[in-house]
Amino acid sequence: MSKEILRMTDIKKSYVMGDSVSLVLKGIDLTVNEGEFLAVLGPSGSGKSTLMNIIGCLDVPTSGEYYLSGRKIQDQDEKILAHIRSKEIGFIFQSFHLLQKQSALENVELPLIYANVPEKERRRRAMEMLERVGLADKTDHLPNQMSGGQQQRVAIARAISTNPTILLADEPTGALDQKTGASVMELFHQLNDEGRTIIMITHDVNIAAHAKRIVRILDGNISEGAVEDA
Repeated sequence: MSKEILRMTDIKKSYVMGDSVSLVLKGIDLTVNEGEFLAVLGPSGSGKSTLMNIIGCLDVPTSGEYYLSGRKIQDQDEKILAHIRSKEIGFIFQSFHLLQKQSALENVELPLIYANVPEKERRRRAMEMLERVGLADKTDHLPNQMSGGQQQRVAIARAISTNPTILLADEPTGALDQKTGASVMELFHQLNDEGRTIIMITHDVNIAAHAKRIVRILDGNISEGAVEDA
């Protein structure tokens, strides 16, 4: 039986806007087990970005309970949350978020520096991660010397370098053409086949279809089901 690594119970998130309160998440119940490949599918304004921020410990819910690897997230201070983000979550963004004056290798090393991994070991691990994503020949290249697909692969190598509990991908193919996006999704399949847990946030039905499980979010509520049921 798969190990539960994420559990949300009646998660609500509201924001005060002047004299009114906007309820963005309206009672989210979600469980994710180790090794799952989950897509959170929803249009703009559905609440998926807010949900992603809470999953990634970038924000905390207004009410409800969120457990990640058995730890109740609301009970943690910012220092502990930063530690959880660095150890538990590998972030992959639509716009890559690479440091433009750093090489591919140096970009992949960055989270390992924050994790206090010794220089020799982090260099070895960063090289290994670039090889894993098919960029062993691009270690010295700067981001502007690489294609969009190559930059996203560097970002994926960076995300997996610390061996996080969850890969959290926000519109990972949004800045890529269809063919390049397909190659990135193939890499996601390979990583998932190796046992990595992936949660992917997307508005694209075709991208969501690559996941093994789909949760649809609309107006702050979620429902389970295949894409063809949408």
